Amino acid sequence: MSAAQADEARAGGIPGLGSVPPSVLVLFGILSVQLGAGLAKGMFDRLPPSWIVVLRLVTSAVVVGFMVRKRLWRVLRGASRRDLGAAAALGGSLALMNFSIYQSLQHIPLGIAVTIEFLGPLCVAVLASRRPLDLLWAALAFGGVVALARDGGDVNVPGVLWALLAGLGWALYIFAAAAAGRRLPGATGLALASVVATVLVLPPGMAALADAGWSVLTPELVALGVGVGLLSSVVPYTLELEALRRIPQGVFGILMSLEPAVAALVGVLLLGEHLSPVQWAAILAVMLACAGATRNART
Repeated sequence: MSAAQADEARAGGIPGLGSVPPSVLVLFGILSVQLGAGLAKGMFDRLPPSWIVVLRLVTSAVVVGFMVRKRLWRVLRGASRRDLGAAAALGGSLALMNFSIYQSLQHIPLGIAVTIEFLGPLCVAVLASRRPLDLLWAALAFGGVVALARDGGDVNVPGVLWALLAGLGWALYIFAAAAAGRRLPGATGLALASVVATVLVLPPGMAALADAGWSVLTPELVALGVGVGLLSSVVPYTLELEALRRIPQGVFGILMSLEPAVAALVGVLLLGEHLSPVQWAAILAVMLACAGATRNART
């Protein structure tokens, strides 16, 4: 959870979602993120991953910016250099996280990439708790990732390294979101960060698109890219925002630990990816470690 979400969650409910149980909102948010990732990976043979990241971030910047447009202009007029620096740092971490996970998905299955990426927030939770038990959770997660890497199959070194880099981006995002949340109200920091992230990923996206040929950028693929942005960013952000109004952050974190399993299932059902029993066990180990560390960090 980002500081922006916590701030918005305290501000009031979202019309139409108040009657939906918060746990259901979180689960649908997780499913939306992974369906977006699955849709994106399914486009890799027709559109460069780097450009899909651009479309995702542009969609997020436009939609979130529109949602907070009135407040955004007021913030920009009164923002200091440090305020803008906080938004830029958040944008940098957002760019690193999104660009890296899509590069990882070129090499390894969705469920495995997301599981490895989860080491980022897990490390943050362990550092926040500083309890001896969390060293065991960290060891369990590390053992799960080692098992994923050693099991072979569709796992290779570039995919693992990109996923680890995405995890680093996620960890940095957590710290940057906290800093931006203290300086920028509500989702204005996220809106500005999405613009910064788009600018950062645009050069590699343009280069990849030039190599593939501009003719691949058809209206159909652009529409699908916008769909990826909605599924991966806008929809889950909205659902999580409402859920955070009604459940403790610790419960929210434990529910989010289900994400690797959902990613693996989406990979199997949507992309036809197959995981070995060892890989499923490793994913479960990382999930348990994330849930345990999150619970300790919030209690």
